[in-house]
Amino acid sequence: MESGPEAFAGVAFALFGAGLLVWTGVCVRSGERVADGVGRSTGAALTLLFGTVFLVTGCWLLL
Repeated sequence: MESGPEAFAGVAFALFGAGLLVWTGVCVRSGERVADGVGRSTGAALTLLFGTVFLVTGCWLLL
């Protein structure tokens, strides 16, 4: 069973990762840059990587 702080951290990580993935998808679909001063493909790739890492970490903490 999860403790209170572990469950809170899991939800926070999962929500941040999911939000990052949605935001990246919207930016890529509309043709906008994901990050200022970074190439489109590099910014999208790194943001997708970190969004996935945050989402997986959050889900792992909730298990």
